[in-house]
Amino acid sequence: MEYLSNIELYYSSPGNFSNDIIILEGEDFSHAVKVMRHHEGEEIYVTNGQGKIFKCVIESVKKGFINLIEKHCYTYENKLEKINFCLPKLKSADRFEFALEKCVELGITNFLVYDADREVARGNKLERWNKIALSAMKQSLRSFLPKVNAAGPLSEAVKREGKKYVFDQGSKIEFKSIKKNYSEDSYFFFGPEGGLSEKEFGYFVENEIYRLTENRLRSETAIIVCATLL
Repeated sequence: MEYLSNIELYYSSPGNFSNDIIILEGEDFSHAVKVMRHHEGEEIYVTNGQGKIFKCVIESVKKGFINLIEKHCYTYENKLEKINFCLPKLKSADRFEFALEKCVELGITNFLVYDADREVARGNKLERWNKIALSAMKQSLRSFLPKVNAAGPLSEAVKREGKKYVFDQGSKIEFKSIKKNYSEDSYFFFGPEGGLSEKEFGYFVENEIYRLTENRLRSETAIIVCATLL
């Protein structure tokens, strides 16, 4: 598997790929033309968000889009495809977005934002969060488009089929010590600043509750540490 570096990566939706012809449009088109000043004959790299990065040559620059010709395709594997991070909304939007960005850089591609009993922030900013995830994917030269979805209250989020992990400082099971299985659907739940309520912990059985580190971490730090360990 070949990894790229020192390139600018653009994203184009799968519908813009036909045989060896690729269309680049929207914000990525504007960035390529107005910021990076690309022109006909130059090479650029584009991902379809489905595990492929294409080295292309600009055939023509039109009004609102670029025609590209594919020259080479790099194919990657999503090793964390079955991993789902279930995040609470945090009081600080900046801290939440920082955690989301870093998780994408570390390879997490599936996010569910749930409503916690003790959360302070309200409402969803799914469009903004998905834009942040897209930008982080391109910045870190990854090729799988992350997805951020709303999951409703925690009581609904835990109903999904798969292995569950939730973190509590008082647990006797150390997360680092367990054998991790990346081939089954797994859901990792993180609490808000005030932690999960007693009622919310009741949604999990004892062997689903883990201690992430020896010391207490901020919510956003715990999210990033878990992504790093995975």
